Amino acid sequence: MRSHPLDPPNATEIALAVAAARADGRLGARTRFWGATLDEAHARRVVAGQATGTRLGLVALHAEAAWEVDVLVDGGEASCVDWRPIDPRRPGITSDEARAAAQACRASPLFRAALAKRGIHDVSLVMVDAESMGGFEPEKYKDRRVTWGTVWHRTTEDDNGYARPVQGVIPIIDMHTMEVLEVEDHGVVPVSDEAAPLKNKEQRPGLKPLDVVQPDGPSFTVDGWRVSWQGWTFRVGFTHREGLVLYDLEFLGRSVLKRAACNEMYVPYLDPNSTQYRKNFFDWGEYGAGPLTNSLALGCDCLGVIHYFDGTYLGGAGEPQTIRQAVCMHEEDASILWKHNDLRRGVNAVRRSRRLIISNFQTVANYDYGFYWSLFQDGRVELEVKLTGILSASGITEGEQVRYGRVVAPRVQTPIHQHYFGIRLDMAVDGPRSRLVEEHAEPEPDPALNPYGNAVRYVRTPLATETGRRTDPTVARHWRVESATATNRYGEPTAYRLRIPDTTRSFGDPGSVMARRAPFIHQHLWATPYDEAERFIGGQYPNHAEPGEDGVHVWQRQERSIDGVPLVLWPVLGTHHLPRPEQWPVMPVETIHLVLEPDGFFDRNPAMDVPDPSTGHCHAG
Repeated sequence: MRSHPLDPPNATEIALAVAAARADGRLGARTRFWGATLDEAHARRVVAGQATGTRLGLVALHAEAAWEVDVLVDGGEASCVDWRPIDPRRPGITSDEARAAAQACRASPLFRAALAKRGIHDVSLVMVDAESMGGFEPEKYKDRRVTWGTVWHRTTEDDNGYARPVQGVIPIIDMHTMEVLEVEDHGVVPVSDEAAPLKNKEQRPGLKPLDVVQPDGPSFTVDGWRVSWQGWTFRVGFTHREGLVLYDLEFLGRSVLKRAACNEMYVPYLDPNSTQYRKNFFDWGEYGAGPLTNSLALGCDCLGVIHYFDGTYLGGAGEPQTIRQAVCMHEEDASILWKHNDLRRGVNAVRRSRRLIISNFQTVANYDYGFYWSLFQDGRVELEVKLTGILSASGITEGEQVRYGRVVAPRVQTPIHQHYFGIRLDMAVDGPRSRLVEEHAEPEPDPALNPYGNAVRYVRTPLATETGRRTDPTVARHWRVESATATNRYGEPTAYRLRIPDTTRSFGDPGSVMARRAPFIHQHLWATPYDEAERFIGGQYPNHAEPGEDGVHVWQRQERSIDGVPLVLWPVLGTHHLPRPEQWPVMPVETIHLVLEPDGFFDRNPAMDVPDPSTGHCHAG
């Protein structure tokens, strides 16, 4: 049940909103929906006593029209308050549509003929992933809502289809009519005959049970979607576009963040072959993190004493869908928090660190992504992104030279590609108004001040207007988010420090689709003043968008002040993925990070009050 305006909309509210939209008369029986979104700005006004009810935004498609529909749900009643027509090509692809597109391919004579050339006659075992055309829409189909398909072949129902790419077969599908418009055939390449099961018949011996036991229960408390733990309070949220969201993070009664989420994911592939060059996906904007969220299992996805939150989203047919155990929350031991062994006095002082982890997992076709937000007892916040799943593969001829990837099996290669994660952090360091300062290290240039050649100073550069910046580990570059109103006992603004240790760069030619379609990847940090209309780093509707038409790179052209305003930071995490054979047939987890830590927010170590484990928990010998 919802007990707070920022709680995710429940199934009843979503159903009421859809019923109100249908009752308006503009939608027909074949209407498809892409999501129901909580109007967070309205929710904030409800919190402030300036509004009532729950306002939801629906995206609906019917025939050759599409709308954004704003619905107010209040007191068990729902009414449409606004209809805004949008380009019907632009809403994202739902799971229902993707399944329908795959079935349309299997029924297509053109598609069957292309498969028959490769000796594939049982199309029931063929997998087709409907994928966005992003910047590669054929001119002749420019007015259609089209996708293309990557094709895979299974030998049995329980086979790992992603191990056997069907190279060179590219169906183009109209997502409105579900018509296969054409099938490109780039030449027959024999399909790999090597199996790649995800479980070995022989299991590794010797692994004994490892149990996490908390006999007195966890240290956190949960009230609906509100959580308290070790000085932290915050709210958990769940949205169609972003999946897991955290709101109103406070530590020891002081505000740190108003909102935190992975806002967008962009994945470009760096291989010109026929089944790869089109691949450049906005996984959140074109598919949605919410519907792709996993239901998590105790002992497998999560270990220990767990609290789960269910996730509810609007399915493509207009029915609320609930994902059981969509978000996992648990405590973990995190090694040493602080320690000093006083050799003179023979006194050893040590405290163990514990962290609270709030996580969820999304599966996007072959890839799986985990997002782990960790809160620490010293006020630190970290985001860890876990990448795993199955690498996207292409078929190759026997002995073919592979320039842009790695061979991982007979007649199978996996291409070089990248993953970019656009994060949204609505800052609130000791209040709603903040400043941003860039800092880096450099040698003291004045010889009089540096007689021994070892003097290194930190250079502060206040950033007064919205901007995009790049990190540089060679000069220890980082950013301070400073309160515009509060100071510490040293007279400095209280602040949090942002570090982005995991980044990459784009290698696409400036005129390439990859470079033009997601310009946010060309910087590692963007900063803008809060605007409730500027919600997604890569733009509101990336599907079928003109490359670069919307997003943070467009907003920052206004050159608005970010000095003493509600500040939104958009860090961009990234990884350049040159595959390894050891990542086949399933990829061991690879992790990338973001760190937000107190920097003058406190006058001294805020974790000095963590209990001493030596009183009954340390064991000698």
